Amino acid sequence: MTLRKIILVILLFLPLACTTKSNSQAVKTGAEVLLDKHLDELEGKRVGLVMNPTARVEGVHMLDTLLALDVNVTVLFAPEHGFRGDFGAGEVIKNGIDQATGLPVFSLYGEIKKPSREMLQKVDLLLFDMQDVGARFYTYNVTLGNILEAAGEHGVPVWVLDRPNPAGGNLISGWMMHEEHQSFIGAYPIPMAHGMTLGELAKMMVGEQWIQNAAQVDLRVIEMKGWNRSTKWPQTGLKWIPPSPNLPTFKHAYAYLGTVLFEGTSFSEGRGTTDPFLKIGSPGTQISDEQITRLDQNFSGVSFERISFTPKSMPGKALYPDHEGELCHGVKITVTDPDKFNPVELGMVLLKVMLQATPGGETTDFIELLSGIDEPVLLEQLAEQSYKQKWEKTAKEFSQKRAKYLLYD
Repeated sequence: MTLRKIILVILLFLPLACTTKSNSQAVKTGAEVLLDKHLDELEGKRVGLVMNPTARVEGVHMLDTLLALDVNVTVLFAPEHGFRGDFGAGEVIKNGIDQATGLPVFSLYGEIKKPSREMLQKVDLLLFDMQDVGARFYTYNVTLGNILEAAGEHGVPVWVLDRPNPAGGNLISGWMMHEEHQSFIGAYPIPMAHGMTLGELAKMMVGEQWIQNAAQVDLRVIEMKGWNRSTKWPQTGLKWIPPSPNLPTFKHAYAYLGTVLFEGTSFSEGRGTTDPFLKIGSPGTQISDEQITRLDQNFSGVSFERISFTPKSMPGKALYPDHEGELCHGVKITVTDPDKFNPVELGMVLLKVMLQATPGGETTDFIELLSGIDEPVLLEQLAEQSYKQKWEKTAKEFSQKRAKYLLYD
């Protein structure tokens, strides 16, 4: 290692050497395990990175750390929101250059969503490191599947640096994805909340042959240390780094597992405010005190408040939010104890209440991509409250199917 590199490493990690690592950090991520135990295995390899801003160890991005340690990083790949996380939801990302390092950045969230042979020409190994939220409709798992497909086709090994499922490993909830509703928002036959890490999902994608070239995939998962299935994010001791601009805290991400359904409705899901997915409303909503009281009675670990809010354009977060500039009336959700409620069930109960409280309120076709089932079926089950039985059956069947791919107790 050159003197310049040694100095850079010292500068990167000096703040850590001057402080004692928090005793509250119970989990060591796959990225940390890689740096501790497997760094020498990268020697002599041209390494491509599939990462976003969550790919950090002790506050330092893995790209910067690997470069400082003389790892030959050659190519960067950008998922939804970008490699550095400076794009809002749904914003098309173009190929470019990483301004901090001068490395080429190939978009996986534009016209092309899977690496081509040309993109992988200078890559001997791909490292995938992104924080997921545990939702089928969160696009990082589909990006992972596309990476595995391309890597299998072109003979490039993939290492997944595993990170926690923030909602824990036991929450399996919602409908299974029906084949006719598969899209980039949900490509695989898994429930809305699947209770798996991306490392485990990668193994399942390959093992169940959900992806092309599964037999050719050279997959390795660098496992975490200290995480188990009962561990939700607050127990990990890790610092929350928003995995996307509209999930600024774990509580937002936890509620998102259910309130994301409002993206498939005529309501604002809170984008364009400081509390996306915790504020739900529309200009025509007339929610009553009695309805708020019933919501509070139905759920522990969460409270509800009647509010008004006005969504505004927020570049990098919500450029054109629903009901932009309109005064909306509805509900604010406050999460107090995520161990005491199912966020997917909360989303369904709140959807029923909001539709009842809003003349002209309606669902849209997009809810089929989120829920994974036909819109009329969803509305029928919502009215009859029969979805719980469907979810329980789905959870039991999926729990059995995923068992052989689980890496953590």
